[in-house]
Amino acid sequence: MKSLVGDFYAEVGRENIFKPTIGNESLHQDSNNNGVGMVNLATSKNLVVKSTMFPHRNINKYTWTSLDAKTHNEIDHTLIETRWHLSILDVRNFRRADCGTDHYLVVAKVRERLAVSKQAAQKFYEERFNLRRLNELEVWKQYQIEITDRFAALENLKLADISGTKEGISES
Repeated sequence: MKSLVGDFYAEVGRENIFKPTIGNESLHQDSNNNGVGMVNLATSKNLVVKSTMFPHRNINKYTWTSLDAKTHNEIDHTLIETRWHLSILDVRNFRRADCGTDHYLVVAKVRERLAVSKQAAQKFYEERFNLRRLNELEVWKQYQIEITDRFAALENLKLADISGTKEGISES
């Protein structure tokens, strides 16, 4: 899973041509040059901009505030491969986090889903326990003899040996 997260200084607008890549929920109406460049990068590398796809109030969308506290922009973005875009559940800013900068903390909720194919799991099981070989008469008899020998060895253990082992462990 490849993702890009950072300060791109890119204002991404709500232009119809960009909607497959950026969604409908951008803070800005028009894109600046960095926004167009970022969308071109995302399109060429098969990425989507997830930070502009979630419906939040505008106060939870902007990621930078000017020093005069009158200008707000959404310029920090999260990009992820199109194949994995459903793994990001939400992207928003946290204004309460004190980072010592004019940018707000951007947090993405990510759900990682790992799946093992059924064929790989079945192959592992077959390699570990080759149960088909028990259908052969010679293998089945050899297995039965080994199991009988193991249980016979357990029966031959004396309780004194076990208690001596217990005393040795407690002494050490």
